[in-house]
Amino acid sequence: MGAALAGVVLLAGCRDAPPDGAGGTAAVASPVRPSGYGAVFLDVGECSSFGRTSFTEVSCAGERAAARVTARHDGTASDGPPCPPATDFVLHISEQRPAADEDGDGMVPQGYACMRNLQPPHPGDPGGGGGPRTVVGDCVYALDGGRVRETACDGSGPEEPEFEVTKAVDARTGCPASTALYVRLGGAAPVGCAVPV
Repeated sequence: MGAALAGVVLLAGCRDAPPDGAGGTAAVASPVRPSGYGAVFLDVGECSSFGRTSFTEVSCAGERAAARVTARHDGTASDGPPCPPATDFVLHISEQRPAADEDGDGMVPQGYACMRNLQPPHPGDPGGGGGPRTVVGDCVYALDGGRVRETACDGSGPEEPEFEVTKAVDARTGCPASTALYVRLGGAAPVGCAVPV
C-alpha cells in the first residue's frame, strides 16, 4: 500500500483531549502528504489510525484503521457546520503547503474531520460521555462557574453523572417543570432540559 499520511496531533485522542467550544472533545492533525489513500486528506468515508502523538490516514480495510470520517469541512469548527450527533471526536487539520498534496495545488487547507470510531466505545452516542456535541440522552456533571461537562451515564467515566438531558427545546420556557438544569446544546433546539439522575 502507499505511504500513510502522518498527522501531528497537538492534543491527544478523544478521551484525553480537552473540550472544544461545543462541549465535546477535539484533537488537532497536521497533514503531510507524500502520497495517500484519497484525493483529500481524511475525506468523508476515509479512515485514520490512532496514536498518542499522531493520526495517520490509512486504508479502511487495514488492521490499523480505527476511526472513519463521517463529515469533512474546510475552515474552523467554530465557524463551520456542526458535526453529526454521533461524532466521537473531531480532528482539526492545520493548513499545510507540502511538496505533494491532495490535488496538486500546493496546499492542504485548514479544516476539520468529524470522526466515528470503527469499534466501541462510542463516546458520541447519547449517554456515551463525550463527543463534540451534547445531545438528548447525554449526562453531565457540574463544574465551577455554572458550567457542565459530559460524562458517561452508566458511571464508567471519570466523574459520576449528576444530570441527564431529557429534552431539547427552543427556549427554557419549553422545558418541563421537573427540569433542574438548562444545558446549552446549539442547533435548532439550543436548550437542553436536564433532570437529576
